[in-house]
Amino acid sequence: MTVSNALGAGQQRGYDESYRGVVHEVNLLKKTVIEIGVNEEFVEPTINAIIEGARSGNIGDGKIFVTELKDVIRIRTGERGKEAIG
Repeated sequence: MTVSNALGAGQQRGYDESYRGVVHEVNLLKKTVIEIGVNEEFVEPTINAIIEGARSGNIGDGKIFVTELKDVIRIRTGERGKEAIG
């Protein structure tokens, strides 16, 4: 699992901020990107856990992108595929 900070724009469309009388338009909002690699049998349970923990019902809840991993190799041991994911 990897967690990264990011800036992005979505339906929130940013906001205006005033500093010392000057209005600044903030278009990119702070976001969090979480990347998780799981074996095939854990895909749906992982999706359901993320939805259960992250859903507020408001704009900005985020999106889940599911992509197929062609291969995974653990550098330290040379394991490949399911064994490398853990």
